[in-house]
Amino acid sequence: MTFSNQKKGMLMAFTAVIFLTPDSLLIRVAGINSWNLIFYRGFIPFAVVFFGLLLLYKNNFIKQTISNGWRGVAYALTFSVTNITFVISIENTNVANTLIMIALAPMLSAILSFIFLKESPDKKTWIAIIITTLSVIYIFYDAVDAGDLLGNALGLLTAFGLATGAVIIRSAKKIDLVPSAMFGKLLVAIVAFYFADNLTLKGNDFIIIPLMCIMCVAIPFVLVTIAPRYITAAEVNLFFLLETIFGPLWVWLVIKESPSIETVFGGVIIIITIAIHSILSLKKR
Repeated sequence: MTFSNQKKGMLMAFTAVIFLTPDSLLIRVAGINSWNLIFYRGFIPFAVVFFGLLLLYKNNFIKQTISNGWRGVAYALTFSVTNITFVISIENTNVANTLIMIALAPMLSAILSFIFLKESPDKKTWIAIIITTLSVIYIFYDAVDAGDLLGNALGLLTAFGLATGAVIIRSAKKIDLVPSAMFGKLLVAIVAFYFADNLTLKGNDFIIIPLMCIMCVAIPFVLVTIAPRYITAAEVNLFFLLETIFGPLWVWLVIKESPSIETVFGGVIIIITIAIHSILSLKKR
C-alpha cells in the first residue's frame, strides 16, 4: 500500500500523540524528583535513538549529523529547554493547566512564522490568537490564587518552545533533524545530572521510568520531528489537541486529580477555537 505525503505525516503525528497521552500521568506517579526524572527522560531516549540512528546511517552518521547545520543546533537547544520546562510545569501545577498552555502552540507557530518565515496570518488566525490569549490570561488569573503561577508560566514557555521547534523544522523540510533532537536529549541529561541528587530507581520506578522514556518520550519525539517534513507545522500541532484532552483524562481516571472550573472553561474555549481555526485552514487548502 502506498501512502501520500499527507497521509504519512498525519499518521506519524497521530501515532506520536497517542503514545504521548499517558506521559503526564506517568510523571505524576513517578517516585523521583524533577531533576532526577528529567535526567532519565534525556539519557534513555538519547541512548535508544542513538543506537537506532547508528543502525540506520552506519558510516554516514557523523556526516548526517553535521549536515543539520545551524538549524540543527537551534532545534537541539529549543528541544532541550522544552523538555525541561514541561516536566517542571507538570509538577508545579494542575496537569490540565500545563496541557492547555501547550495547546497554544499552533497559534504561537502562526506568530513566529509571520515574524521569521514572512508568512502573514489571515484574519481568522488573528481572531483565534486574540481569543486564546484572553483565555490564557483568564487561566493565569486563577493560577495566582491557586499558588501555581510558576507551573503555568513554564507551561506557556513549553508551548513557545514547541512552536519555535515546529517553525525551525518547517524552515528545513528537506533536512532530517532527528540527530539534532537526539543531541538535544543528551543536553537535557547533562543539565539534569548537574542538579540531580539521587539517580537510584526503586520499586515501581524500575518499570515506570523506562516505560515512560521509551513509549512516551523516545518514540513520540522521533515521529514529531519527522512529521513536519510531510505536513505543515500547524497540521502537526493540531494533533496535539488530543494530548490536551486525553492527558488530564488519564490523570483524573487514575489519581483523581480534577481540573479547576476556570481551567476547564478556559481550556474548552482554547480547544474549540484552535480546532475551528485548524479545520477552516485545512478546508481552505
